[in-house]
Amino acid sequence: MIGRLRGTVDDRGGDWLLVDVGGVGFLVHCSSGTLANAKQGAQITLHTHLAVREDSMTLYGFISAHEQRLFQILTSVSGVGPKVGLALLSVMDADELSYAIASGNAASLARAQGVGQKLASRIVLELREKFTTEGPTTVPGVESEDVIAALMSLGYSQAEAADAVSRVNIPPGVELEERVRLALSHFAKARLD
Repeated sequence: MIGRLRGTVDDRGGDWLLVDVGGVGFLVHCSSGTLANAKQGAQITLHTHLAVREDSMTLYGFISAHEQRLFQILTSVSGVGPKVGLALLSVMDADELSYAIASGNAASLARAQGVGQKLASRIVLELREKFTTEGPTTVPGVESEDVIAALMSLGYSQAEAADAVSRVNIPPGVELEERVRLALSHFAKARLD
C-alpha cells in the first residue's frame, strides 16, 4: 500500500500529477484543490489512496490527510467511486463539503460532475451523522490515525474505524491502548443498541 509520496512535480494535467520520487514517476489523480497547490518542478508531499481493481491500480493524492480521509469516507457510500469522490472534493474544499453533508445540503453536492440529486441525497443520508455543523468538520484528525490503523488491523474497515473514532470522545494525551479501547467501546455499544 502506498500511503504517502514525497517528490518533485514532473508534469501535470487536468486531474493528475506526475510525481518523481527517486527517479520513479507516479501518476496521481488529484482534486482541483490539490492541483492548485502543485507547481511544476516544486517539491510536494501527497497523502495517497491506492484503488485496486481487477484491471487497474490507480493512485489518488491529496494535499492534506484531512482531505484523504474525507475521500475515503465518501467512497464508502454505495455508488460513490473514486472519480465521484474527486469530483466532490473539486467542487468544494474538505471543510465546505463536510459542512454541506452535516447540514443536509444535498443540492450543493449535486453540483459535482457525476453526482445527481439521488446520489447526493444518499451521501447526505448515509454520512450526515458522521459530521457536525458546530465546527468545520469532525473527520478524525491526524492524531487519530494510529487508532484507526489499530482498529483496521483488528478487522474493521477504514470507514468503520473512522466512524468509531469520530463518535467517541478521546481526551488528548491518552496512551494508544486506551484510545483503542475507547474506540472499541463504540462497537460494543452499537451491538447492544
